[in-house]
This record gives sequence, structure tokens and C-alpha cells, in this order.
Amino acid sequence: MKTLPVNPTENQTPEALRAFFAQCCVLAREAGRPQLVSISVAVDSLDPLAVLESIYEAAEPHFYIERPAQGFAVAGAEVVVEFTADGPERFAKAKAFIAQTLEAAIAVGATEAPFAGPHFFLAAGFFDTAAPDAAFPALRLFVPRWQVSRLGDGSVAVANFVLTADAPVDLITAKVWKAHAKFRSFDYRSAKCHDRPSAPKQSEEIGGEGSYQRAVAAALQEIVRGDYRKIVLARARRLTTAEEFYPLGVLNHLRQRFPSCYAFSVANGRGQSFIGASPERLVRVAGGRMHTEALAGSAPRGQSASEDAQLARALFQSEKDRHEHRLVLGSIARRVADLGIELEYAAQPRLLALANVQHLHTPVSADLPAGTHVLDLVARLHPTPAVGGTPREAALAAIPRLEPFARGLYAGPVGWVDHRSGGEFFVALRSALVDGHTATAYAGAGIVAGSTPENEFAETGLKFQALVEAFTET
Repeated sequence: MKTLPVNPTENQTPEALRAFFAQCCVLAREAGRPQLVSISVAVDSLDPLAVLESIYEAAEPHFYIERPAQGFAVAGAEVVVEFTADGPERFAKAKAFIAQTLEAAIAVGATEAPFAGPHFFLAAGFFDTAAPDAAFPALRLFVPRWQVSRLGDGSVAVANFVLTADAPVDLITAKVWKAHAKFRSFDYRSAKCHDRPSAPKQSEEIGGEGSYQRAVAAALQEIVRGDYRKIVLARARRLTTAEEFYPLGVLNHLRQRFPSCYAFSVANGRGQSFIGASPERLVRVAGGRMHTEALAGSAPRGQSASEDAQLARALFQSEKDRHEHRLVLGSIARRVADLGIELEYAAQPRLLALANVQHLHTPVSADLPAGTHVLDLVARLHPTPAVGGTPREAALAAIPRLEPFARGLYAGPVGWVDHRSGGEFFVALRSALVDGHTATAYAGAGIVAGSTPENEFAETGLKFQALVEAFTET
């Protein structure tokens, strides 16, 4: 990426901006290809979700991630560059596309600020192929026309455009000038706000009542037979409401109720959105370090402090849950071993307590060899045993046979790649596909020796309860 020494906060005139765009058109002519132009401006602190509400259109793709406890949020809307891929090499293809795009990119402004410069927002399905009529392809990434972020007390507004040699410079200048004026003094009164729907009038189990217990029983027989040691099986429930779901209203509730989770919304521009609040980071890369985590082993929360502490102690002492957790840690180490990465993590897991459930949790970090790209790690780490199974290939082959629905984006990697080969991805859990009056919610549990159909059904029921309460006014 070419970074030009142009400060858009100095000499702020439409004429100066037009001259810059004209220079970019000359560069496009000289290069013989269009140029991705990214302008980043530091602005007063903004709420990216409120900004997205003000420009929300159901017919436009958007991407939103917020983790309140970590103090960051980022929103992107409209599309200037996009790419889709499927197959086993989909992440390698995405990495190559990003590199090609950045070769013809020009960035100006506060390019060293967090979330500055062009970002590639990516959502990938659990499996590396998707049906032709699926709401989302197996992998899709895009660079948004408008991006707004917040980290701590600072905010950055980014405008991205693709300029050709004969681009309409006057029109683009007027659009960017108007947008930057808006972001510098944002008026939230234009937001389109809607309440969440009332309690669902219908809730149905995909596959029929009892299908999940039967699937768990079949998986346990296959574990005894030695087909695999662990498999994660999910349920899907379709909620139908009288009013249409408003994705951003649901998202606002999720970020308030689950501040330690990744609240997210990915819209396809055809009226469907994938929304959730995931507790699980897949991987983060920044400053030459990788950060991931093992999250496996679950227990409900108690109604009192004493009951909560008792359930936590039982979780720590559960050999079944500790075994499941060790499988995840061992898998992470094996999958990155070929990169020469030495993992750093504590000898004992800690407790991650959420509003409705608590997990065994081990943060993992490591120094990265030079040249390692975040998508190199995504390709190796997805899917983790916490959402797939062990051994991976055997478990993945069994999931479509045992689950009566297509997972789509559920349990897939969602996140972003920046222009420095870094980025952050989480696992799309505790989530639902929203389409008008319906929301198909997903929840899963890890099945190992010692699991019972009744206990795993109850665990997924806890996760569904939190989703239903977040998506509707119950």
C-alpha cells in the first residue's frame, strides 16, 4: 500500500480534496489499474452503532463488531471492493486477494491510528462450501465505503473509494466532503430506531422435537466405536414474531447484556443479517503477537452467590469438562506447530462467567515468525475442537449427517484484516440468522465420553434462552 504524506485535516477545502483525487486518477492511469483510495480522519468520539443506525438500509450490506469490555467498536457500510471464495483454500485465496488489492491502494490521513486505513471485513461459513441458495457464501470479504471505529476515547472515520483514470472526481469530492463534515459533528437524530419484537408467537425445533437427543445418542455410540473422541453438535430453533426484527435494535441489547462478548451483525444486503454475541476469540494478531484462547467446558449460573460458586467448583472439578478443555488446547498447539510457534498459557484454566453460563477458559499467546498473516492462523485454527471435534476430519464428516440443518455462518470465523496483515477474528456463536419476521437461532454443545443426551440438551437450552431474551421483548 502506498501512503502519501497528505493530511486531510490541514488545508481543509474542497479544492484541495479534489486535487488529491485528481492525483490519484493520474496514479491509476500510470499503473494501468484502478486504485483503492482510503482517507482516515481522527474525529471526536463516536458511537459506531449509532452512526450505523443513522445510515442503515436493509438493501445495503453492513458489518459491525463491538466488544464493550475491551473498549472497541467498528462499523462498515456499503461496498467498494468485495471477494468471495469457497473450497479448502478459501482463506489462502482471500489472503492473495487482499495482497493484490493493497498493491494498488493509496492511504492518507491518520493511517497509524487504530482502525485507520482500509479494512477487509470477512465472514466465513463453518464449512468451506455453501449451497447456492444460502444467505451467505462460504467466504465473503469486502472493503466498506464508510467505516467508523472507536477505541477507548478515540474515533476514526474512514472513506474508501476505487478510482479509475477517468473517475468522476467532482462527484466523489462532494460526497467525501459532505461525509467528513457529518462525521466531525455527528447528528444522531436521523437514526431509525425500532424496538425488539415481542415474545415469539411460534418457536419450532429444526428437525423436530427429540431430534437433538437422538443425534447425541448416535454420536456417543460412534465415540465408543472409536470414530472420534469429541464432536460438537448444534441445535437450531426458528422463532417467528408478529413484528419484523430490526437487526441493530437486537445488537444494541446484546452489547449491553454481554459486554465481555463480541456483539456482531453481518448483513448481506438482501434483507438477511447474521447477529449474535460470541464469547470466543479465534485469533488476534497485532504487533508481531498472536492471541487466541481455549474455551470449552460449560456450566449454568446459579441463582445465588453460593449456588453460583458451587456450580463453578463443580465445573473446575469435572473430569469430563477438563478433558474437553485439554482437547482444545492440544489442538491449538498441533495446528500452529508447522509455523514454529511456541504457545504461552497458564497451567490451569480460569473461569469465564457470562450472564447465563460459565466456561473453562485459557488465554493463549505467542510471538509470530516474520511474515505470518492473520489468515494463515485462521486457516489453521478453524474450526477449533470447541465447535467441531477431535479428530477434526472425522468429526466434521459426521456433523452434516447428525445435524438436520446447514450451519451457514454459525460457528464460522468472522472478523477483519487490516493493511498490516493483522486483524481479529472470533467464532460466530450464540447467534441467529434474521430474516424479516423469523430468526433461526443456533446453540451447540461438545459431546465426549461421559456426556448424556439430557445434559447436553439442557446446556443448549440455556444458550437458547439467552438468545430468545436478547432477540425479543420477553
